[in-house]
Amino acid sequence: MKCGKVYLVGAGPGDPALITVKGMECLRKADVVIYDRLIDDSLLEEASPGAEKMYVGKGRGCHAMEQKEISLLIVSKAREGNTVVRLKGGDPFVLGRGGEEAEILAANQIPFEVVPGISSAYAVPAYAGIPVTHRSLASSFTVITGHEDPEKDKSSIAWDKLSTGSDTLIFLMGMGNLAQIVNQLIQNGRQPSTPVAVISQGTSPKQRTISGTLKDIVPKAKQENFEPPAVIVVGDVVKLREQLRWFDNLPLFGKRILVTRAEHQAKELSQLLLSRGASPVGMPVIEISPPRSWRELDRAVRNLKSYRWVVFTSVNAVDIFWKRLYALQLDSRWLADTKIGTIGPATAAALEERGVHPDYVPKIYTSQGFLAGLKRNDIAGCKVLLPRADIADNEISDGLARFGAEINQVTAYRTITAAKSNSQAKQMLLRGEIDVITFTSASTVSSLLAILGQKWEIIRKARLACIGPKTAAVLTQKGIKADIVAQEHDIPGLVAALEHYFKERGK
Repeated sequence: MKCGKVYLVGAGPGDPALITVKGMECLRKADVVIYDRLIDDSLLEEASPGAEKMYVGKGRGCHAMEQKEISLLIVSKAREGNTVVRLKGGDPFVLGRGGEEAEILAANQIPFEVVPGISSAYAVPAYAGIPVTHRSLASSFTVITGHEDPEKDKSSIAWDKLSTGSDTLIFLMGMGNLAQIVNQLIQNGRQPSTPVAVISQGTSPKQRTISGTLKDIVPKAKQENFEPPAVIVVGDVVKLREQLRWFDNLPLFGKRILVTRAEHQAKELSQLLLSRGASPVGMPVIEISPPRSWRELDRAVRNLKSYRWVVFTSVNAVDIFWKRLYALQLDSRWLADTKIGTIGPATAAALEERGVHPDYVPKIYTSQGFLAGLKRNDIAGCKVLLPRADIADNEISDGLARFGAEINQVTAYRTITAAKSNSQAKQMLLRGEIDVITFTSASTVSSLLAILGQKWEIIRKARLACIGPKTAAVLTQKGIKADIVAQEHDIPGLVAALEHYFKERGK
């Protein structure tokens, strides 16, 4: 059997968006992914569905595998003919034992490549607003392990030279030895008044930073209960933090926000929340399911030439309509003589991806907004096809009928309560650890309440954010007022409403 190849890939410091382009390319083609403790789960989702994912993480006092076992595992999987990605936090050659793994591969004549990653040594301080060098303050920086190999006879750190030999000192894996590090620096000539920052879980929405000096940073870290992983920065550049901090000043920084959308639609909202510093917690409470029979929708598609209008009220309706077009060996040309109406820019964008520009998109993305704008169009006597969810209300169809249109409302898909929801997210909600619950449709409200059962009133502990008034009305029926209702009834509008809410209240 032909030997495979190993890629030692640096995943970056925590934020999954910081993996390199080449690192992502390797990950997507891997047969086997062997990954560490601090790898973000969303990166693992980028691997192919058939890839074998093997956890070998190591934490303080808890090792899934010892280093020798990890190295032998990498060799074994490569010898089976696999493309192996060894996914490591930060950069594999910066205090990451990637060098040792490369030595083993070389000794066993296993082909390998090293894909450098963004190191936490400079990325984590950058996310805390601390440049490791600065023209006026620091012309050098040094990266030091805060946790040497315990089997070494003596320390290889020359504290007498290191303490004052570099402007900025950056210690990785040093949280457990913070007191010893501080003592060594002071004893070897660094002034007790030297600024220090400790940054925990850097580049993630859970990032925490404390600043002080060599004299007081240890009691401050104990008081704040700081734990690994953490980066320690020593030097005058720490003074720039208050002026340059940006990440933990993002409008939704640190907020744990429940995303209840169907799994295949949650990405847009989660990414927007991440970009604002929030920590999205996925708990899909609904699933999109086919109708019990395609007969009615297929009949409408075949007879599309008899309709003057087709109105799409959701991206799901567009997706499923096109799947039936293809199933019937038709394509976008079949709509050439039909006018297209949509509610909202996302639905319009889904059409445009298929080469169809809608004839009508209302300025207000609601059923009422759609009908109000459509009054100006002469649709009396027109036949209108409305492919929709099984649970959709009749506001649009009744309104169109009042205008004199002939309506055929067809079930294109069913919205059902998710059979399996994220149990971890549910437990966080029940423990009161969620700051905001987002609802993007009436069905997400009713489905979450159904999943929670008799404990549904726990949602009162979180702030409740709705994409529009119709969604908020479902909460009102339960005697609960939504805290946040978006003015623009789409995903960006919901995120903007969240930002506005917390800005007004000073977060």
